[in-house]
Amino acid sequence: MNKKMRFLAVPALAISAVALAGSPAMAAHDGSYSSTLGQLNGTTGTGTITLDVAGDQATVNLQVSGLAETFMDAPFPHVQHIHGGAKGVCPTPADDANSDGIINVAEGVPGYGDILTTLTTSGASTPAEGLNLALGGQGGTYSVERTITIDEATQKSLAAGTAVVVVHGLDATTAGVPAEVFGSPSEIAPELPLGATSPALCGTLVKTQMGEMPYGGADTGVATESSSNTAGMIALGGGLVLAAAAGGTYAVRRRAADNA
Repeated sequence: MNKKMRFLAVPALAISAVALAGSPAMAAHDGSYSSTLGQLNGTTGTGTITLDVAGDQATVNLQVSGLAETFMDAPFPHVQHIHGGAKGVCPTPADDANSDGIINVAEGVPGYGDILTTLTTSGASTPAEGLNLALGGQGGTYSVERTITIDEATQKSLAAGTAVVVVHGLDATTAGVPAEVFGSPSEIAPELPLGATSPALCGTLVKTQMGEMPYGGADTGVATESSSNTAGMIALGGGLVLAAAAGGTYAVRRRAADNA
């Protein structure tokens, strides 16, 4: 390099260094995450999710179809969350500790942890909204497409690769258990049937290129509410219980394909 070129290179390098120093640092959790949600507890439903994250802002695109469609002749309220702080995995049938044929919400805790962010259809997305049925997906096929704020715990779980998405609510016609098991009291809210609170879809969020869905098999799993949210499930569940009492019996079903 001649003297003139060296002379020009020094200020150019200095300018580049200043520009880099002045640029916002990319957080460890920034980027795009996605998952093809695996089926659990006999569900025939499907789901995919992408999450584009920058700082505390996350743009969500969740697409779900084929889940339980109605409850007491009204749209079935499916709640879904990002869990974390644990192993970052979804449970398998081997985790059905009481061998009743349904992996309940408590049996998934060691694998995926507590609720960190609620994937609501509108409004707040904090763990406090984790059991807000009014903000859940309605019916058997729905989407959640919005930008939400994620807290530090969610950001850390994404960076660590332990963030897991779970969707609740089983279809009685595909669960593969006797009616007395499906309708038995939920372990987290005895006023509700076990099938109504049990998980249907689950998948670990994997970091990808922007907008790219990862290849390979999907995780399967189960969602859970932390102990601090149990009272909320019972309170929110009361509305469904009252509806059931007024109507005589509850019904959870998925509309036949030719009527969809």
